Amino acid sequence: MNNYILFDGPSRNNLLPFTYTRPVADIRVGILTIREKWQTYLGSTITTVTEDYLSDKYPMVEMDLNIMINASYLPNETLVNAVKALKENQAVFKGEDVIAFYTKASQDEVDLDTYEAVEFNGDVIKIEHTWDIFSKNGEAIQEDFNLITKDRESQPIPPSNNIIAAENIFIEEGASLEYATLNASNGPIYIGKNAEIMEGALIRGPLALCDNAGIKLGAKIYGPTTIGPHSKVGGEVKNSVIFKNSNKGHEGYLGNAVIGEWCNLGADTNNSNLKNNYAEVRMWDYQTEGFAKTGLQFCGLMMGDHSKCGINTMFNTGTVVGVSANIFGSGFPRNFIPSFSWGGNAGFTTYLTKKAFEVAKMVMDRRGLEFTEQDKAIFEHVFEETKKYRRY
Repeated sequence: MNNYILFDGPSRNNLLPFTYTRPVADIRVGILTIREKWQTYLGSTITTVTEDYLSDKYPMVEMDLNIMINASYLPNETLVNAVKALKENQAVFKGEDVIAFYTKASQDEVDLDTYEAVEFNGDVIKIEHTWDIFSKNGEAIQEDFNLITKDRESQPIPPSNNIIAAENIFIEEGASLEYATLNASNGPIYIGKNAEIMEGALIRGPLALCDNAGIKLGAKIYGPTTIGPHSKVGGEVKNSVIFKNSNKGHEGYLGNAVIGEWCNLGADTNNSNLKNNYAEVRMWDYQTEGFAKTGLQFCGLMMGDHSKCGINTMFNTGTVVGVSANIFGSGFPRNFIPSFSWGGNAGFTTYLTKKAFEVAKMVMDRRGLEFTEQDKAIFEHVFEETKKYRRY
């Protein structure tokens, strides 16, 4: 039996700051992470090959016969069938890109030029830039919704809710929702196990509200939006992806944004997602270490894991915040905030790892989770790797 391994591929640096702290495979887009999607389709546990400093937390399991899969590609039935059919010395390509290839543990090296190329001509979603996470989220929610709900029956929708297109709504066990308005005519609404939608919420799909996540009183949610497991959201949100264990608990606008894990947005935090002159948004690019065109008119905020901002924070269009930054104060902070930065518009200082460890430990303790030695080692590595961006 084949062993499947997801590898980061050439898009890894384009997906920073999210890939500072996880393999590409553990990015959430749609309802599930990329790893969870492939595991569901293939019916087996999948490991990853990633950066050395992440490999203790995310180890690779290699067997005699392995199929390596580029984690930037989201699975669908046609692609999965092509990957499962791979034989020795074969690789699946889409144009110049390798999607998957067959290896044996006894191989010293892999030279794809010597492989038989199997061309994949079907449609497939590829996540190669940070903004793809929100801009392709609608398609990803629909595909995950079809995958997860196939041949299953939703829990009944409580009658107090105001519902449009009930056939596109799926509710898992333990979820609660009362006196909310759900419009699924533009895309599906998925409500995970033990998730909660409080009274007065206004929701327009596509929406993925993952297990144990919550939407607060009177929130306004425009799709396509994903709220990850254990994350809580209030205020106004449009076309955003929030990873697990993060909070935007209060009023304020979040649009065309991606928020990592263990983030907290203070009350009345707002982000701009459209320039006043309607021009194309440029965003910090870790690959070129400069600002690059996104091709998008609407592009908001990218915030790495464990970053926080104080009340009334204002983020400009196309702002990138690294890992474990703490932002506060009046006015607009700069639109690239390096990892481990402390401050705001008035200036920044370095947020030392010792202090960052203390906060991360307290935040994770509240959820009954441990900030491990592995997590500390990852923080230390990211701190050193991003030192060049902090000129404080």
